[in-house]
Amino acid sequence: MGITIDLEKCVGCGNCVPACPFGLLEIVDDKVQLKEGCTLCGACRDACSYDAITIKTLPEIVEAGDSVRGVWVYAEQRRGHLKSVAYELLSRGRELADTLQTELSAVCLGHDIEGIDRLFTYGADKVYMVDSPDLADNQEDYLTYQLVELIREYRPEIVIAGATALGRAFIPRVASILRTGLTADCTGLDIDNEKRLLLQTRPTFGGNIMATIICPNKRPQMATVRPRVFKKGNPDNSRKGQIINVDFKKEGITSKTKLLNFIDAVTERVKLEDADIIVSGGRGLGKPENFKLVAELAEVMGAALGSSRPPVDEGWLPYTHQVGQTGKTVCPRLYIACGISGAIQHLAGMQTSDVIVAINDDPNAPIFEVATYGIVGDLFQVVPMLIEKLKER
Repeated sequence: MGITIDLEKCVGCGNCVPACPFGLLEIVDDKVQLKEGCTLCGACRDACSYDAITIKTLPEIVEAGDSVRGVWVYAEQRRGHLKSVAYELLSRGRELADTLQTELSAVCLGHDIEGIDRLFTYGADKVYMVDSPDLADNQEDYLTYQLVELIREYRPEIVIAGATALGRAFIPRVASILRTGLTADCTGLDIDNEKRLLLQTRPTFGGNIMATIICPNKRPQMATVRPRVFKKGNPDNSRKGQIINVDFKKEGITSKTKLLNFIDAVTERVKLEDADIIVSGGRGLGKPENFKLVAELAEVMGAALGSSRPPVDEGWLPYTHQVGQTGKTVCPRLYIACGISGAIQHLAGMQTSDVIVAINDDPNAPIFEVATYGIVGDLFQVVPMLIEKLKER
C-alpha cells in the first residue's frame, strides 16, 4: 500500500489539511505536501474534491487453486552479505519443492549483495533480485511493499522466511496485507502432498505441546523458521539458475520510520548464531560471579558463551546469551552445558547440536537424555580440570 499526491490535479484548496488526524499535511506554494509518518488512513483522500490523492488498495485475496505454484524463500541480507538462515531454508525448501514437484525460488531485496550464485548451489531454481540503494538497510516499509508486489505478480504457493529480528518484524505485515495465514517460529515443515498443504509445526504452551498448523484456503501459505532449526545441505556447485531482476519503485511508498544508525551488540565475543563451539551455564552455577568459570572455559576453547533462561532472568548475563525457546536456537559442532538441568524450553534451542556434553551433579537431570557425553559431577571441580588440561595442550 502507498499514497500518491498528483500535483497536477492539486489546486491547493487546503481541504485535506484539517482532515489529517496526525497533522501531516501542509500547503506549500499552493500545493499540498505530505510529511513522514502517514498511516494511510484515507481521511485526506476522502476530503479531496479533485481526486488528487490516491491510496493503493489492499491486494485481492488469493484462494488456493491451480493458479498458484512454487516455493519461495526470503533470502535475508545485511550490509550486502546473505545470512546463513537463507541457505538453511533453501536446503529444506528444496525438499518441499521436490515433494510438490514445483520450483524453488529465492527472493533477494537489498543492494550490491554478494554471492547471489550461492543461492543456486543450495537448491534455488530462480532468484528474484531487487537491487536498490533504498533497500540496503532493510527498511521494513520498503521490504513489505516490495515482497507483497512480488507475491501478487508471481503468485507462489508457499513463502518461508527466517524468524530473525527482521523476519519477525515485516513478514507478519506481508501476510496481513495479503490476508493469508502465517505460522511463526516453526521448528518443522512438511508437505501433505495429496492436498498440497504446508504442515507447519511449532511449540506451544511453553514448549509442552507441538502444534501442526495448516492454511487450507488462502495462498500463499507462509511460515517463519528459527535460524539453526534446519541444517544447511551440501552445496552443489554445478547447479545453475535464472536471475530475474525486478525494479524497485519507491514512488508512492511512505516509510513511517527513519533509520539513524546501526549499533552492533558488543557483549558477545563470539556470536552464538555463528559459533562452532558454545559453552553454556545454568542455574547450577549458583551466583553471577561463578559465571566467570564458564566464561574462562569458553575463552580457552575459543567458544561463544551461552546461558539458559534463569541466569538471564536474574540479570547475570544479557539476553543476547540466552539459548532456548525464548532465546536463540543454535546448532554448533560442540555444545557444553554446565549446571543446566535441561528444561524442555532450553532443549528446544540446542538439541540439534552435533555433539552435546553435559556436566551436572544430578544423574537424573533431563539434559542427559539428549547429551552425547554426560559427566555426573560437581561442575566446580570438573570445569577447572577441563580448563587446566586445555591450557596444557
